[in-house]
Amino acid sequence: MRNQRSAGILLHITSLPGPYGIGDFGPAAFEFVDYLAKACQSVWQILPLCPTTFGNSPYSSYSAFAGNCNLISPVELVNEGWLEQSDLDAVVAEYGQGLDEPGDQAKFDQAAVLKNRMLEIAFRNFIGRSHQVEQFDEFGKQQAWWLNDFSSYEALREQLNENDWTRWPEHYRQATMPENLQEAMGTAISFSKFKQYLFDQQWRKLKSYANQKGIRICGDMPIFVAHDSSDVWANQSQFLLDSQGRPTVVAGVPPDYFSETGQLWGNPLYDWPAMSENGFRWWVDRFRRALEQFDLLRVDHFRGFSAYWEIPAGAETAVDGNWKMGPREMPFIAAEKALGQLPIWAEDLGEIDQPVHDLRDRLNFPSMRVMQFGFDNEPDDMHRHTTYAENCIGYTGTHDNDTLMGWFGSRREGVSEETTDVLAKYLDGDVDVNFQIIKLLYESPARSAIVPLQDVMGLGTEARMNVPGTASGNWGWRYQSADLSAAAAEKLQVLVIATGRLQSLVMQSA
Repeated sequence: MRNQRSAGILLHITSLPGPYGIGDFGPAAFEFVDYLAKACQSVWQILPLCPTTFGNSPYSSYSAFAGNCNLISPVELVNEGWLEQSDLDAVVAEYGQGLDEPGDQAKFDQAAVLKNRMLEIAFRNFIGRSHQVEQFDEFGKQQAWWLNDFSSYEALREQLNENDWTRWPEHYRQATMPENLQEAMGTAISFSKFKQYLFDQQWRKLKSYANQKGIRICGDMPIFVAHDSSDVWANQSQFLLDSQGRPTVVAGVPPDYFSETGQLWGNPLYDWPAMSENGFRWWVDRFRRALEQFDLLRVDHFRGFSAYWEIPAGAETAVDGNWKMGPREMPFIAAEKALGQLPIWAEDLGEIDQPVHDLRDRLNFPSMRVMQFGFDNEPDDMHRHTTYAENCIGYTGTHDNDTLMGWFGSRREGVSEETTDVLAKYLDGDVDVNFQIIKLLYESPARSAIVPLQDVMGLGTEARMNVPGTASGNWGWRYQSADLSAAAAEKLQVLVIATGRLQSLVMQSA
């Protein structure tokens, strides 16, 4: 199935509609799967599911292994018997004012308060139901290899009200805490594990439903992790840190088409020689966890495995960084030996040199191509649909781009009599421009054609998901249930069939 032509839609879970502030694993998620099936789509691509930190970015998390519990559905908790309807009604009455008002922006902070209170009540109910303990204990045993460190970290983070673990009391700064301290936080640690158990239950149910409809889930793995995370706290020897646990150098990218000063991400960098000494165990574990959750995996900033941009800690921009040699294929080889073939898509956008292409080709990972980058001038056709190789994933745009119609409008304003409009020769006027461009993408040789839902809907810049290099105002876009157009689904269906991207409606759950 890996080499069949396919089509899919990019939509993060938080962008789903619903009455609880942000999208979640509730009824709207299952309705969206039905919509994908109606449109003959076989891939649902999402953004990372990890718990978020500053700015609500799914690419900034305090765990590479845990799930974002704000995505847990209150409706499903009632259906599963963890909450009584009266419990949910009481929580919504106290914390949910305004969450169900129509609007296109997620209310992250208010939703987090409501969800946490809801989960506290579910945990209290769970403690009194011994017949459910066995399943929970089994989950804890199976996932102990990451869950124990994470739950201890999260419990400490909440108890100390401090995200920066280097500011914690000294006896808490190492994951190997004294046993008496572990016992003292036993309830908080159990609550953290319980939330992950619920997340896992609901996600597996949704993924199974999608797989039964013939839809694979493509997850997203950021290459770097946050310093304020259980990953760094529990694995300090695997990162470039000073004696106090603070990064000596940080991650980012040099100036490019997104930013004149580059992007200063600030993530700590890996100590690749140290990771090599233990067979890249942390990476093998990370791939193991991801492939438990997803059918396909997009690896963000793949070029960092070839060479990465190292910026001195404390720098104000990413301009004064340097390229450093990455581990190349070694982490992937180690993971493949342990886990088998890796169904990975390589995000190879940005400043790419030949060694990155060579690494990707040695691993036989499909590359990414983005239609919006293909029409700036006639000679630069790498991202133009006419040049796509079969072993690539083609996009109209990604979560970092403007919407297709927002981009089309802004570029049309920049075209003058002295400027050649490269795109114009591929279009038949200005009617249904979004679907004209989607058709071009579908007709390309690309193995998979992925379109953000905003582009299917023909929305403008107001529906943009993220502006790279900006710290706030991102990730909040949501659609309303009425926005899912049956006519758009029918258009996609016709295009899928006409371009040979129709896949079997039945597949085995991965």
